[in-house]
Amino acid sequence: MSIGNRIYAELRGDRAVWVIVLILAMFSILTVYSATGSMAFRERGGNTEFFLIKHGIFVVGGLFLTYLCYLTHYMQYSRIAPVLLVLSIPLLVYTIAMGTEVNEARRWITLPVIGFTIQTSDIAKMALIIYVARAISSKQEYIKDFNSAFLPIIVPILIICSLIAPADLSTALILFATCLGMMFLGRVDIKFIFLLLFLGVVVFACLIIIGNFVPDVVRVDTWITRTQDFLENSDGGFQVKQAKIAIADGGWFGIGPGNSTQRNYLPAPYSDFIYAIICEEYGLVGGFTILSLYVVLFYRCVSIVTRSPKAFGSMLVLGLGLMLTVQALANIAVSVHFVPVTGLTLPMVSMGGTSIIFSSLAFGMILSVSKYIEKTDVSDAGE
Repeated sequence: MSIGNRIYAELRGDRAVWVIVLILAMFSILTVYSATGSMAFRERGGNTEFFLIKHGIFVVGGLFLTYLCYLTHYMQYSRIAPVLLVLSIPLLVYTIAMGTEVNEARRWITLPVIGFTIQTSDIAKMALIIYVARAISSKQEYIKDFNSAFLPIIVPILIICSLIAPADLSTALILFATCLGMMFLGRVDIKFIFLLLFLGVVVFACLIIIGNFVPDVVRVDTWITRTQDFLENSDGGFQVKQAKIAIADGGWFGIGPGNSTQRNYLPAPYSDFIYAIICEEYGLVGGFTILSLYVVLFYRCVSIVTRSPKAFGSMLVLGLGLMLTVQALANIAVSVHFVPVTGLTLPMVSMGGTSIIFSSLAFGMILSVSKYIEKTDVSDAGE
């Protein structure tokens, strides 16, 4: 048996998801290498290979983590969910109080000695999705009960989202919407979902009030400025204008890998606006390919959800699939001026160690569920 056939036989589960992961990883390495060119000359004296090697290590390491998560039975994630959730709360509090500030936002903590930064919201959002999936699946018999089912779900959602929101409102909103979607499809009583929505609005209002007293902690001014830029400026402001120029320059088939000019003008062309660089270098064909990959990913996740024999597997894939897809669509929407500017990365594509790592973990968990569904299908066929 050839190596290719052996790998194909070994990688069970949803092979469409495997292909999506690999294609996104390939786009990530190529585009980040191009998009970091200007930063390499500015910070590394023209050493363009530095960021390529650094990012390549994270991508390869992320793919390895995807494989490890794929090998692990997905029910193991249910067992560690409460621990992860409890650990994420003090991490978020520490980030707000003493986190590393980048671009006037405290979203990271710096690990001592090695100096590596971690975006704690990535840890928290994964912990919350796994926990909500566990809570919904374990309480199906009394899912309509307020005290037994609703409170154990609503309290962690409000705590985690309110701790993420001060420095990263866009992530908090997407996470909150993802949890609402999980609750709706998990048959939580609709009146409880509306109650959670109301409480979310109340918490958001409280954050705005707090931001007026401590603007360094809650970035209300940034929220207002970006919303005004979106509503009042037809071109979306400087960042979006440069992204539009990149997309227009790309035309149908792009100006070629590594030939981007807008990377010299776009803020964060390797993360927040990486989709614009993809469109510039690979054209609308490349941009549509990336968009299609996330749409197909969500379709495959829905397929896995409908086939999963266990509620936890269904809820886990639903939550992770929603989070990855909505975040990707939000990142793309910023570049084309559909939504205000956010700090969201393009999952599995944008440069960023924690973003790559936790996107990889999410893909691995989805593949783990699909693998055991496949085994169940084979067993049923054998009988």
